[in-house]
Amino acid sequence: MSFHILYIKFNHFDQFAFNFFVKEKRKKIVMLAIFHKAFAHPPEELNSPASYNGSTKPKLPDETLKEFLSHHPHNTFSMSFGSAAVLAYVRPDGPFSLHQRLFCGFEDIYCLFLGSLNNLWSLNKQYGLTKGTNEAMFVIEAFRTLRDRGPYPADQVVKDLDGSFAFVVYDSKGGTVFAALGSDGGVRLYWGTAADGSVVISDDLEVIKAGCAKSFAPFPTGCMFHSEGGLMSFEHPMYKMKAMPRVDSEGAVCGANFKVDKYARVNSIPRVGSEADWTVWDLH
Repeated sequence: MSFHILYIKFNHFDQFAFNFFVKEKRKKIVMLAIFHKAFAHPPEELNSPASYNGSTKPKLPDETLKEFLSHHPHNTFSMSFGSAAVLAYVRPDGPFSLHQRLFCGFEDIYCLFLGSLNNLWSLNKQYGLTKGTNEAMFVIEAFRTLRDRGPYPADQVVKDLDGSFAFVVYDSKGGTVFAALGSDGGVRLYWGTAADGSVVISDDLEVIKAGCAKSFAPFPTGCMFHSEGGLMSFEHPMYKMKAMPRVDSEGAVCGANFKVDKYARVNSIPRVGSEADWTVWDLH
């Protein structure tokens, strides 16, 4: 069994260091994930016709990645999976970071994690993991457990995560994508569509704007996205998500915000058993 881990983790720092850090301009580019539309199936509402009418057009994934890497040529890590996907993140220059930035890979599953989990210790204990397991490694193990044995519904597993977090998981063997954003707003995430229809996910708004033109939107808080099951709220899993068109200052439709529709309940949320695949849920 192959086991390889790549990660960076920063310990808590004192109040003085924290106050100093928050006064400084935060590094913009932190994380980037791009998935071909054949694997990710992004919501159609993210794609805005206005992206092709103006002077700024969406870029191809290779162009977005090249620009991302050029901004930080010495401290950026990236991993490509042919034309299917690319994962990249920036290692912080200094010892202080408002949120952790972690990257791990295990058995063909890769995870980019931003933020921190307050209940990581109890989660590790629940899943039988060691005390030194970080957030990204835990997310991979939770993904593997749910994918292979499915003892809990996916929405409940993500809802049990306490903290400010965002993560993107790519199963390169299964060709599936899974992403989630915490509900407290402590970490921001954006997504959009590239020129070829690929989905672009980043916590940096400028990266999204440059790569997706007007075909982008904030990733909704308290929600998770799976390449096969689509977008759903893990806080309100019994209700469907509704796309709300976004209009920018120029009056152009700019992607869509996604909100929980309290008037539209899903027909059922499958509570999968030990022989079912947890990563497929039906929202219709």
